[in-house]
Amino acid sequence: MKPSIVVSGMGMYTALGKGLQANYNALSHQEHALGPLDFLKTTHAASFPFGEIKQSTQSLLQSLQLPIHKGYTRTSLLGITALQEALLHAGLHSFNQLKVGIVNATTVGGMCEVEKYYFDLLDHVGDYTEFSDTIDCADCTHRLADFFHIKHFVTTISTACSSSANAIMLGTRLVSQGHLDIAICGGTDALTRFTINGFNALKNIDKALCKPFDAERNGLNLGEGAAYVIIERADDCAKRNHIPLASISGYCNFNESFHATAPNPEGEGAYQVMKRALAKANLQPHEIQYINAHGTATLTNDESESNAMKRLFQQVPAFSSTKCYTGHTLAAAGAVEAIFSVMALKEQCVFANLNFQHAMPEAQLIPQLHFEHQSIQHVMSNSFAFGGNNASLIFSKIENT
Repeated sequence: MKPSIVVSGMGMYTALGKGLQANYNALSHQEHALGPLDFLKTTHAASFPFGEIKQSTQSLLQSLQLPIHKGYTRTSLLGITALQEALLHAGLHSFNQLKVGIVNATTVGGMCEVEKYYFDLLDHVGDYTEFSDTIDCADCTHRLADFFHIKHFVTTISTACSSSANAIMLGTRLVSQGHLDIAICGGTDALTRFTINGFNALKNIDKALCKPFDAERNGLNLGEGAAYVIIERADDCAKRNHIPLASISGYCNFNESFHATAPNPEGEGAYQVMKRALAKANLQPHEIQYINAHGTATLTNDESESNAMKRLFQQVPAFSSTKCYTGHTLAAAGAVEAIFSVMALKEQCVFANLNFQHAMPEAQLIPQLHFEHQSIQHVMSNSFAFGGNNASLIFSKIENT
């Protein structure tokens, strides 16, 4: 019998604020953090709402007491900040003889800095060579590993918007199979002009606040952030007298390969990944009380995800998208929303889906409209990505915690 795997610590930094409490406070008061850009320089700064973290890169460097010209990008700095909280929350002040690994996720890597100096680098103007290698997503991972002295296992996952959900999945398997004692899993992404221009070219960004699952939805709002969970075996957590937060009871990745940027409108990929995650958890659909949906507010995703939920659940449980609070944080989204899912279990609550007015005619599904305390035993967290790379995680309440 495979050991029970638990989340023993969490840490995050999103536009809602630095740390778990700031994020929960905003969610519970139904307060979003979307607005114009203050730090990223782009012609679109005031054109769209963004989930920008209101701390400059230089301030992040100073708060972490890191040298300015050592190639630390905003992506890495956000990751380090979030991971500090996760380790403290897990009570891991030192690793001693533990086998500790990190599975980090990012999509933009150091693009946030490289794009600033791109033409200077090409023309050999100034010395920005410390940033030239940061375009490799693995650079960010190794910055985190070096900062926290993690050496046993270090790897990077970049599967677009399902990246950090897949990181959590891989970390869970590594711990379950005994390869690691502790898996540090999550992701970090900073806002970049590259990302904004790309999504704008796809006509996937809304100029107003996004409306997940609404009939008049018109695209997503982009955000930035970092989030990490600490994963270990339940027995090991107990041996060090630490109280776990939730168990990771089910997970699945399913690639439908339908289209490069669009999901199957019937929701086949979303249906299969949720169904198989339930089977992994040995749960029936009716045992899920809350779904933290992928819910990007794009025309295709919300239709596809709604169709999948209707097909799988005889009665669709409470569901909502929390991207209307933080913006879509890309590679970090899976971990951000995994933490929100664990919060739902710990606080016995469900989060509101903001800006909803009219049900989609095809689906006629109404998401959770208000923050409420409810009895929650099992939460599903969905992360669906370009290329049909779908991931679903299930977190379960641990009794007496």
